[in-house]
Amino acid sequence: MAAPRASAISKLHPQPSADETTLAKLGYKQEFHREFTSLEVSGLAFSYIGVAPSIASVLFYAIPNGGPFAMVWGWAVACPFIMCIGLAMAELASAAPTSGGLYYWTYSLASPRCRNFLSWIVGYSNTVEIITGVASVNWACAIQITAAISIASSNQAYTTTNQQLYGIYAALVLSHAVLVSFGTKVLARLQRLYTLLSASLCFIIIIALPIATPPDYRNSANFALGDFTNLAGWPSGFTFILSLMAPLYTIGGYDASVHMSEEASNAATAIPWAIVSSIAISAVFGWGINVCLAFCMGTHVGSLLSSPIGQPMAQILYNSLGQRKALALWCLIISTGYMVASNCLLVGSRQTFAFARDGALPFSRYLYRINRYTGTPVNTVWFDSICALAIGLLSFVSIEAINAVFTISVTASYIAFITPITTRFAFKNDFKPGPFHLGKLSFPVAVIAVVWMVFTIVVFCFPATPQTTTQQINYTAVVLGGFMFLAISWYYCPVYGGVHWFDGPISNFTPVIRGENRDEDSMSESEKKEQRDTDISVLAADV
Repeated sequence: MAAPRASAISKLHPQPSADETTLAKLGYKQEFHREFTSLEVSGLAFSYIGVAPSIASVLFYAIPNGGPFAMVWGWAVACPFIMCIGLAMAELASAAPTSGGLYYWTYSLASPRCRNFLSWIVGYSNTVEIITGVASVNWACAIQITAAISIASSNQAYTTTNQQLYGIYAALVLSHAVLVSFGTKVLARLQRLYTLLSASLCFIIIIALPIATPPDYRNSANFALGDFTNLAGWPSGFTFILSLMAPLYTIGGYDASVHMSEEASNAATAIPWAIVSSIAISAVFGWGINVCLAFCMGTHVGSLLSSPIGQPMAQILYNSLGQRKALALWCLIISTGYMVASNCLLVGSRQTFAFARDGALPFSRYLYRINRYTGTPVNTVWFDSICALAIGLLSFVSIEAINAVFTISVTASYIAFITPITTRFAFKNDFKPGPFHLGKLSFPVAVIAVVWMVFTIVVFCFPATPQTTTQQINYTAVVLGGFMFLAISWYYCPVYGGVHWFDGPISNFTPVIRGENRDEDSMSESEKKEQRDTDISVLAADV
């Protein structure tokens, strides 16, 4: 019985690669082209973080919450904790390199009594994280474009209406949708350019800024490394904690490479090292940029927030480099931010595709499709883009509402990260480490990561100042809570809810491979899952 079955499979899968075999053991057949090399995956993870444009986007979190001291030492405090999270994630990615990543790990490691629900929550948290990441990076890029216009104008007082700003934002999102719809090979080669530009920009800022800054704006070591400026109104200790949002947002989304697992060569090794290396390199570059800014920002910290340009980092560059050089460097920052946003959409489309493959999203039948011309999930690219356009409408509610998108991308990601890391140790399971493994350090690193993430989720739900109005409240809990309420409500919805039909990750091996003559749509989910082990063992035997 096994020989004919193996023969049929060998015709459909001639000489499967090690990556294809590993994916088959996870229950999935190869659908993407594995065009990303190990270097390109690491480059994607690094350029996804986008150190310089991300720092420029969230510097307004650090300046009022500690000033130079928070910029320098807040970064140094946060980075070791970020690395712990990355290490815990890297172990899971090495053991199960699939685009579904987080929710797949949760399902495979949790107790059968709760794994469907936990997998559902993680999948939706991860989806919210990535789509809000697309929205936040594009919104930051739109603001940076208006700042460039301000730098170029004679009095630096250019202002935009919400309609104009949203128009720029929409144009950015739509252009990314077109770009990310290209084939995998094109997107993989682009990572070389993205990585080179991102790294070069960091070097330019670190080297050029101290050299060009006039004496009037150069700060002493005592000021740059020790001045604590509290403009928020909270107690100093809590103010410093709030400033950590800057490094946590900047070095975020290190699950990006995870969602490219099915397009990467040697994924079980390349993906975890992409996570760890991107965090380490970004931490060094980011700290270097913050130190330079602290030494070159001048002593009037408050004036940077009230700058007519509207962006603290743009004002620092303007003061140090002058109009023309500042504009040139700022345009380079915008270009890098544009690349970050395109990678956000690239990664998001793969995660959405994986979640739709398991039938968890609305319109999954239409989202789970590979375009025959590009070999990429074009439908999910445009689905994520439309969702990002809808999120951008929050800008018409208030500045606080759209700013909440920045913190949501962090808090939602932490909900998605905490669950699989916890389930690995909280439940009995047969977790088998991959090539990347921490050994005895696995558990303490995971504990540090989880405790840190829980702590930061609570902190980032606080408003920016203790004296706040209804209009100025922190909308993070409201918006994130709204998303999760809808996800949970749909899961438990009578008759139609996911509790009645969602059964976690489902094998996508076709009945033809199983030697059957049935239409896949006619099979129940339990039948599909029942034959998954057979599919995997047969393919592995053929290899």
